[in-house]
Amino acid sequence: MSASANIIFLIALGIYLIVFVGISIYDMKKVKTFTDYAVAGKKQNSFAVTMTLLATVIGASLTIGITDTVYTIGFPGIWWIVFGAVGLMLQSLLISEKVRNIGADTLPDMAGKIVGPVAEIIISLIIVISWVGVIAGQLVAMNSLITFATGKSDKVIFIIIAAIVIMYTIFGGQLSVVKTDKIQFFIIIIGVILCCGYLYLIKGGDTESIKSNIELLNDNYKPINLFTQLFVIGGVYFLGPDIISRNFISKDSKTAKKSALFAGFGLIAFALIITFIGMWVKFNISSKELGESGALMYVVAHVPKIISIPMIFGLLSAILSSTDTCIINASSIFVKDILKKDSIKLIRLTVAVIGVLAAMLALLGRGDIMALLTGAYSVYTPGVIFPLLIAILCYKKYDLRKKVWITAVILGGVCGILSTYFGTVLERINVPAAVISNLSLIGMAISLLISLLSVKTKEG
Repeated sequence: MSASANIIFLIALGIYLIVFVGISIYDMKKVKTFTDYAVAGKKQNSFAVTMTLLATVIGASLTIGITDTVYTIGFPGIWWIVFGAVGLMLQSLLISEKVRNIGADTLPDMAGKIVGPVAEIIISLIIVISWVGVIAGQLVAMNSLITFATGKSDKVIFIIIAAIVIMYTIFGGQLSVVKTDKIQFFIIIIGVILCCGYLYLIKGGDTESIKSNIELLNDNYKPINLFTQLFVIGGVYFLGPDIISRNFISKDSKTAKKSALFAGFGLIAFALIITFIGMWVKFNISSKELGESGALMYVVAHVPKIISIPMIFGLLSAILSSTDTCIINASSIFVKDILKKDSIKLIRLTVAVIGVLAAMLALLGRGDIMALLTGAYSVYTPGVIFPLLIAILCYKKYDLRKKVWITAVILGGVCGILSTYFGTVLERINVPAAVISNLSLIGMAISLLISLLSVKTKEG
């Protein structure tokens, strides 16, 4: 950007952030109880819940990350988002009403009500530790976006923006997050629609190659990848802490069910738009032209300012809407489920601590958002998804052998940890490559089998 454009961007950015701080200060007066702060009073209608669901899931991974993935492997990159949509739809059909009727405030709180305090603590630790990495990943992407927009790496601007995000989350809690998510979602959608429309309707290029390469599988994305992502990615959207937190803020079970279904359909529409942006770059921009730029960032740099500016703010909105949700949820879980306190003051303090820790990690990190998220999901999904699903389905119908159920969570989680962080060690001790690459799936199978064995039949 030129110096004048840079100043205009920073002024617009300042106004953008001031609006969010203003919303949070206004909401701060409304926050009277833990429920108000942590789950937005459990009073949100289907429109608000659908918007905040979509804003939450459409973060750096589903914008910057997906376009880079599509540029690398082609159209099958769409599956990440499609499986997310499938997870939301299955949640709506199978468990949304059951989950909302349990009356929990957090996902571990729900596990505690169904299985017991040990389950609550274990799942809390898995989420809080994993999600610090997720938050850091979003902030890494934000840092890259700021660098792109200003033309230089500016740690001061990054720290200011990160501090403001932490600040408005501290002030208004979920009430503010829900409101800011609505604004951020509309900015995201305007940005990507303008961008996609410009590329295909005005810029043109080699669209014939794009049409001839719309394929669901190819040499870079094989059936095993399809199977793995269905469970690892779809599982997080089906029963992940940030997704389920939107269930808890719903005013009733029917609202929770409708919102998950609507968000699933909305996510499929978004998947098509963002994937076709990635496909346009793949078949019109050579790797030499792209250089070190990500696919989406290259587009933003080369479209007219009237489109690039909404895109920059759309991407920033995508990142911030996911970041604030992750921070408030991880903090609520830490205070309610680990410290066993219903304290607004403690959650606000924890928001500050987790936010600062994630920002410090982001300043030290390298911005592969997809790898960061996949790593977190690969730990969470094997350990939690199937055991928790079994527990929800059995709630008030069958008792569980709690020690067996806990074993399912631990063994599944261990497989995920080994897969994500100890692949090299496993290679050295001659564990077959096929086993290492599929440890997350193996962990899910183990946790499913053992959690099924934990169910007591009517005969005992």
